Amino acid sequence: MIGKLHTVVLDAPDIAGLSAFYTGLAGWTQQYADDEWVTLTTDDGWRIGIQAAPDHVPPRWPEASHSQQAHLDLRVPDLDAATARAVELGATVLRKNETWHTLADPAGHPFDLCLNADSPATTLMGVMLDCPDAKALSNFYAELLGKPVTYEGDGMAMIGNEGERPLLFQQVAQYAPPQWRNPARPQQIHLDVLVDDVEPAEKGALALGATRLPGEGDNWRVYADPAGKPFCLVWKVE
Repeated sequence: MIGKLHTVVLDAPDIAGLSAFYTGLAGWTQQYADDEWVTLTTDDGWRIGIQAAPDHVPPRWPEASHSQQAHLDLRVPDLDAATARAVELGATVLRKNETWHTLADPAGHPFDLCLNADSPATTLMGVMLDCPDAKALSNFYAELLGKPVTYEGDGMAMIGNEGERPLLFQQVAQYAPPQWRNPARPQQIHLDVLVDDVEPAEKGALALGATRLPGEGDNWRVYADPAGKPFCLVWKVE
């Protein structure tokens, strides 16, 4: 393990609006907000960040040229009621299946509502990353985050167990990676990984196949995973 999953970060042009959407839909709690950043927490242990992206270009699901890059899977006790609530809050229905519905949030990020009638709570089941090779990317994040590979199937993989903030990976035939600092090919979503000491953590991440990208601050540096998705190593986070 090089670090721990700290935050799942969504880009948005209206961070207050997107915060209100997810607090209204999923019952998440807003812990912090300023003009550039919002922090939300969930009852099931996730930390969600929303960062301001004034020039945000939303995905055009399911177009590969303007891809989602990643999406959230939410479990809900009543699929139709949750979908109606999401639409009321500003979501758009993209597709309906018997046990899950795909929608876009107000910033255009696709997400899935998945039926879980056995629980009355709305929970974040996991974060799904699109990639060209699910096995390869799951192995990268398993080593980076110290989460075991718990599922491998045809074009799918998962690290971590349910209830322990798992990451899922789906193989996309015409995968188009984001291009760092190109607003026409944005990252859409990225992960913040908490480390104790960035120098050995960086060496470890690069050895696993990460690439250093331009961009750093007082307590963060930017990298790309083997599929070209940006992520940050962060440290000294309160």
